[in-house]
Amino acid sequence: MQKRKISNKKNKKNCLLLLVGFFLILISLTLTGFKIYESKSNKEQEKELKDNFYQEYEEIRNTPKIEFQEEIYDVVIEQPKEEIKPKRNIDYIGVLKINKINLEKGLVSKNSCYNNVNKNIQILKESDMPDVDKGNLILAGHSGSGYTAFFKNLYKLKINDDVSVFYNGYEYKYKIVNIYDIDKTGTAHIVRNANKNTLTLITCREKTNKQIIIICELVERG
Repeated sequence: MQKRKISNKKNKKNCLLLLVGFFLILISLTLTGFKIYESKSNKEQEKELKDNFYQEYEEIRNTPKIEFQEEIYDVVIEQPKEEIKPKRNIDYIGVLKINKINLEKGLVSKNSCYNNVNKNIQILKESDMPDVDKGNLILAGHSGSGYTAFFKNLYKLKINDDVSVFYNGYEYKYKIVNIYDIDKTGTAHIVRNANKNTLTLITCREKTNKQIIIICELVERG
């Protein structure tokens, strides 16, 4: 009789362990499925946004460029009579493309809530856009892992590698002229030729307290 009671307890314990194991497996499969769905959704949204940007880019590119003398004056803007539908929450103003590391990522305006390293590649507030003479476009991004680690392969770049920025109907083609590390202090010390149009890329060097600074100079606008 005592042996039967012990056997029943063991059976109940085994059933409980099997039940707990089943629920743990079910939870794990659910979380994995959600991550796969989220990743797929992010990739589809990214493709749609880039497609929209390139469509607008081609329209601007194919519009005849007119040389004109700058004139400044005031105009009165009338209120529209018809309701205008609000634009999408995200609109790309440009695209950063680096073929060597298979990177092609849209850029949003400085004042967008998505202009943040936790959501996108960030255009720093000190930046000039590519069409500013002798300006410096400064982009920062996460390295490491995760969906927002857009600069995770930046460490693979070398001097003379090519980098492109598509902006306002033009492709701005740059070459890397300098790569150096700085201490991660919250401030980036940028050394560049002030007589050149430049592009600066900034990210953290993994497993160190350093940041990588990559200086690129404009070689062609096409």
